Amino acid sequence: MGLSRLLHDSAPPFALLRRRTPGRDHDTVEVLTGPVHEAGRLADLPVGVLPTLALVPFRQIRERGFDVRDDGTPLSVLVAEEAYEIPLAEALEQLPAHGVRVEDGGFDVSDTAYAATVGRVLRDEIGRGEGANFVIRRTYEGRIDGFGRADALALFRRLLLDERGAYWTYVVHTGDRVLVGASPEAHVRMSGGTVVMNPISGTYRHPAGGPTAGSLLAFLGDRKETEELSMVVDEELKMMCAVGDRGGVVVGPRLKEMSHLAHTEYELRGRSSLDVREVLRETMFAATVTGSPVRNACRVIERYESGGRGYYAGALALLGLDAGGAQTLDSPILIRTADIAADGTLKVAVGATLVRHSDPAGEVAETHAKAAGVLAALGVRPAAPRPAGPGSDGVRLADDPRVAAALAARRRDLAPFWLRMRERPARSTGHALVVDAEDTFTAMLAHVLRVSGLEVTVLRHDDPGLPAAALSHPGPVVLGPGPGDPGDGTDPRMRRMRGLAARLLAGHRGGILGVCLGHELLAAELGLPLVRKAEPSQGAQTRIDLFGTEEVVGFYNTYAAYCDPGTAARLAREGVEVSLDGATGEVHALRAPGRGFAGVQFHPESVLSLRGAELVGELLAGLRAGAPTR
Repeated sequence: MGLSRLLHDSAPPFALLRRRTPGRDHDTVEVLTGPVHEAGRLADLPVGVLPTLALVPFRQIRERGFDVRDDGTPLSVLVAEEAYEIPLAEALEQLPAHGVRVEDGGFDVSDTAYAATVGRVLRDEIGRGEGANFVIRRTYEGRIDGFGRADALALFRRLLLDERGAYWTYVVHTGDRVLVGASPEAHVRMSGGTVVMNPISGTYRHPAGGPTAGSLLAFLGDRKETEELSMVVDEELKMMCAVGDRGGVVVGPRLKEMSHLAHTEYELRGRSSLDVREVLRETMFAATVTGSPVRNACRVIERYESGGRGYYAGALALLGLDAGGAQTLDSPILIRTADIAADGTLKVAVGATLVRHSDPAGEVAETHAKAAGVLAALGVRPAAPRPAGPGSDGVRLADDPRVAAALAARRRDLAPFWLRMRERPARSTGHALVVDAEDTFTAMLAHVLRVSGLEVTVLRHDDPGLPAAALSHPGPVVLGPGPGDPGDGTDPRMRRMRGLAARLLAGHRGGILGVCLGHELLAAELGLPLVRKAEPSQGAQTRIDLFGTEEVVGFYNTYAAYCDPGTAARLAREGVEVSLDGATGEVHALRAPGRGFAGVQFHPESVLSLRGAELVGELLAGLRAGAPTR
């Protein structure tokens, strides 16, 4: 069947998809046609033999209870009445090949203003402990006079030819709106009970003279870029642990090469028995387009972005059934996409990932590079040199042995615990209660604890039953991490967590383990001052002396407890051992087996903590061995 019929105004809504999903023929284009309707919730999406394509707006994250500006962008659903494939070469022959012109184009936020926003986020958000990284949007806006279906298809053809390395290349026409883009990043896919996520971060912008192995190696050796990717791996592992029955395993890193830039990426794999719609809901939305922790990142986005995000940072989601009747899901993140209204009004939203080492000018340049592929298709900027032919990725820098070695070196800096699937023991050895202080690192902590043999219950800090449950809990209570200033007495969350820490120290005998924020609150109860660090340690992998043993661990803190030698001696007389940085006095950890508590400033559950899972086991074992009886 020819594509020319899609040009008629009487034709139904349609989607054309080139998906580079493993196991598929990448040189085919899928064609879906059928009616479009609006749904209220992801749970309302139909899953049947013929595929369903959902356009998931960013505002849908409200289903997870997160703050979001409601701009009214609909959860649109194309239910296919017709679905077929054609070879890529045939599609290119049939698609319109004319140029599309954008008038009055430009970014809604100037380079200068965006750089200033980057500076404020670094100072006022990351610098005050609100999170490890944040993605702030700016939008290229313009119009296409006389825009119609032929223009949408012509833009799709241009992206098929020019934008290599995309996970999905697509055009979706709902009848009153067009999304056309080339997304490099899988949001989530599920088939046969296996869930896969694809965190991508770190952006190598092609130099003016073109990409070279030398400049790419310099990028791969940049600590800022390495930490940026590690942070989003941690954040998406949190989601994987929430949807996967067996946690997650990290594959990679790899290089995602595109026409104007390259990204570093990992793949996360897990097993899940959840419905695909629940998996889609629990993974809204990737840290690569929001920040971490995601809940607080949504608040930061509201503070710094004007208007809603529309479909930017949302997802397309293709739902269906395989030959055996099992549910399937394939979903790219909606980035590098033009959102075009029926009157030709156009928006291309992009964002840079801001971390503690970000340079405002560099982040401005990153937004230009990310927009480049779509803007080249729109004729706004020159296209990159094309590969050898349709469907060809041309010469790959990733094939250079030096690049392969640099990527392998990054893998050696990841915790072995997360490099293979972990089974829970057949028999439980106890029960841990984990307190969630608004950072879903608790999902990773829960997985580590379950693999160690414990049953785990997770309760939010504002759960009305938490104080009674924690004080009466017979096993260890883990005070989890969370964003913000631990000394802020005006913050209800901090007041609740500080009060709980005090009551547990006074009356709980099942063992207490504090992680990051939880550790800081235990330290404060011991009389140690909590001080804002001169430079945040968000996503910092550091080699430390931990109670006489060298360990490599991951920190995500802006505040820390401090201890001088005299205070350390006093605490030792009281049965509390302090592990600290001898040069600065910063407290890395506390342990008091005879008093039944321990705390660590770093995140043992992070991929950055090489022996993190073992350290959790050792600390809890020490508490069990030394805890007093009632």
